[in-house]
Amino acid sequence: MEKLKLIFTWIFALFLVVAGINHLIKPALYAPFIPDWLPLLAVNYLTGIIEAGLGIALLFPKTRRNAAIGIILLMVFFLPFHLIDVFRTHPAIGSRTLAFIRLPFQFVLIYWAWFILPRAR
Repeated sequence: MEKLKLIFTWIFALFLVVAGINHLIKPALYAPFIPDWLPLLAVNYLTGIIEAGLGIALLFPKTRRNAAIGIILLMVFFLPFHLIDVFRTHPAIGSRTLAFIRLPFQFVLIYWAWFILPRAR
């Protein structure tokens, strides 16, 4: 089981680092998800740095627990934005179908972070 958790940890780390870098090199892709009342580029870059940083932190045993907790908090923070997207006339993700698929996927990411969270021994 520990080997499986480590594999899932590395996959999640890679996913987060790639997503974080993508925020930095393709900010327009994420613009529709950011509410108008927030500073677009600042939020986009900050989110990218946080995602990449958490992904990198997952790679190190000393920071893995805090990174997993941070990922759970980040994914819970994103949840209302994805919920709002489901009810928009024109969802930011593209279609209402994709918005409905994306919402439960957020719970998968939360569970994934919880699964790889190192437990205190």
